[in-house]
Amino acid sequence: MSTPVPTRLVLHRASRELEVGYADGSSHRLPCEYLRVYSPSAEVRGHGAGEPMLVGGKRNVNIAAVEPVGRYAVRLRFDDGHDTGLYSWDVLQELAEQRQALWGRYLQRLAQHGMSRDSDVTKLSALPKKYSPKAAP
Repeated sequence: MSTPVPTRLVLHRASRELEVGYADGSSHRLPCEYLRVYSPSAEVRGHGAGEPMLVGGKRNVNIAAVEPVGRYAVRLRFDDGHDTGLYSWDVLQELAEQRQALWGRYLQRLAQHGMSRDSDVTKLSALPKKYSPKAAP
């Protein structure tokens, strides 16, 4: 089964969502924050199959531009400067279908690392207690 090709992409700047519509009338609205933290770029996904890099502090990120790349993808240029991910139709479909599970995992990982949607800073108290310096004499 082939991935459906979107017939319309609409950026809703005020609500910070990208609407992906199809010929059959179905559509998905994907938040910019979600698209940013699950960017298919090597910067976020790395070169392996593991979990993507954890990116916090993107609650208010928006998409500055949507640029077509051939007939198979779009490049999303985010207002935080990130623009290296190519969102193929397969990637957009996967992100839409797995949104609930992926978003839940993202929130869980943020909490585990003491990070938040509003800050990319890790709280020291959330780090593992591996190192304990000796008290000064």
